[in-house]
Amino acid sequence: MDSPANSSHLRKSGSRLVVYDFGILEDAAASVFEEDTTDAKATTTIITSPLVKFNLHVLLFIIWGVTCCKISWDSVKRMSVNLRDLFLYEAFLYYNPLLLVTIMVWLWGINLWVFAQANVNFPKIFDLDQNHLSHTQIWKCATWMTIIVPTSMTAYLYLYSSGEVSLAASQPVLLYAAFAMALLCPFHIFYLSSRYFLLRTLWRIVFPLQAIAFADFFLADILTSMSKVFSDLERSVCRMVHRQVATIAWFEGDSVCGSHSVAIPIVLVLPYLFRLFQCLRQYKDTRDKTSLFNALKYSTAVPVIFVSALQYHVFPDKWVNLYRPLWLVSAVVNCLYSFYWDLTRDWDLSCFTVVFKFNKPHILSHCLYGRKWVYFWVIGSNLILRCTWTYKLSAHLRHNYLTVFTITALEMFRRFQWVFFRVENEWNKISNNKSSNTQLYLGDQQDKEEEFLINSNGHNV
Repeated sequence: MDSPANSSHLRKSGSRLVVYDFGILEDAAASVFEEDTTDAKATTTIITSPLVKFNLHVLLFIIWGVTCCKISWDSVKRMSVNLRDLFLYEAFLYYNPLLLVTIMVWLWGINLWVFAQANVNFPKIFDLDQNHLSHTQIWKCATWMTIIVPTSMTAYLYLYSSGEVSLAASQPVLLYAAFAMALLCPFHIFYLSSRYFLLRTLWRIVFPLQAIAFADFFLADILTSMSKVFSDLERSVCRMVHRQVATIAWFEGDSVCGSHSVAIPIVLVLPYLFRLFQCLRQYKDTRDKTSLFNALKYSTAVPVIFVSALQYHVFPDKWVNLYRPLWLVSAVVNCLYSFYWDLTRDWDLSCFTVVFKFNKPHILSHCLYGRKWVYFWVIGSNLILRCTWTYKLSAHLRHNYLTVFTITALEMFRRFQWVFFRVENEWNKISNNKSSNTQLYLGDQQDKEEEFLINSNGHNV
C-alpha cells in the first residue's frame, strides 16, 4: 500500500506539502547546461579570436626578447674586459649574416604586401605558379627566423661565459646546419615548391647557360646587395671547418680565416661577376648594346673590391701614394654609374620627367608613388646609400663591425626601395604590351571584316 502524500515519513512536522515535478526540473537543468555551454563557447571564441591571438603572440614575443637581452647582457658582463671586444666581434660574425637575411625576408614580405594592395600581378612578372608564397607566409618564415637566430646567439653567449666552450662552439654549427637542411630538404614540408624555385633560380644565376628571365637578374641584383653577407658566411664556415669557433686564433692576420684571406674579396666580387655574365648572355641572345653597358656597370665594382684588399699585401707608403687614390677614383665611378643606371634604366626616370609630371600614372603610382616627395626621397637616398655601400665593399674598412652591419642593413633598405620601382617599371611594360597587342588584334579584326564586306558577292532573291 502506497503512503499518502502528507505522510509524516515524507515530510517533517510543520512543513508544507512538497510536490515534485520532474519535467520542470529537467527543463531547468537543460537551461542551466545551455547557459554554461554558451558561456564556454563565448570564452573559446574570445580566446581564439585573431586580435586576442595576435596580442598574445606579441606579449610572448616581448617576453622572449626581454629574456634574451637579459641573459646576453649578463653573459657579456661576466667576461673579462680584454676578451670582451674580441669575443663579441667573433660572435657577431657568426650571426650577422643570418640576421641580415632575416631583415631581407621581412622587407620582401612588405614588398609583396604592397604589390597585393596595388593589384600588381607579381606572379606573372616572376613567372610563379599558383603555389607561390604570399606576404603572410613570408612574414611567418621571417618570424621564425627572428626567433631562432637570436635564441642561438643567446645560448652561445651564455655557454661561453659559463665556461662551456665546446657546447658554445656547437651553437652556430647547429644553426647553420639547420638552415641548410630546411633549404635543401627534399620532402613536401617548408614550402617545397618555393624552395625549389629559389634553388633553381640560384642555379641559373651561377650558370647562365640559358636565356635570362626577369626573376634571374632580379634575384642576382638583390644578391649584389648581400655580397657582404656571403663574405661573412664564407668566413664563418671557414672557422667551423678549421675548428676555430669560440677561439681567438682566427684573429691573427696570417691565419687561414683571417683578415688577409684572399677568399674575402673573391666572395665579395662573385655576385657582381654573376650579374656581369648574365648581361653578356643577354647580349648574345638579343644583340642589344644596352646589355654591354649594363655589364660595364657591374665591372666597375671589381677594382673597388680588389684594390681595397691590396692594403693587406702592399707596403703602407705604396698604399697611401698609389692604391688609395686609385681606390677612391674607382669607388666614385662605380657609385655614380650605378646611380645613373638605377634612374634611367631600372626605374625609367630618364631626365627625371616622372618627378615633375605624371602623364600616364599607373595604379601603383596612385597607391604609393603618386606624390613627388616620394621620388625626391628615393632619388636622394639612393645616391647617398650607393656611396655608403662603396664603403662596405672595401675590405680595409671592415673592422668596425657595428658600422658595417648598419651600412649593410641600409643597403638592404635601399634595395627594398629599388624593388618597388623596378617591379612597377616591369609591370608597366607588360601592361603596355598587353594593350598594344589588344589594339593590334582589334585592328586586324576590323580589317578582316572590312575586306569580307568589300569582297562579298550579292545575294539573289
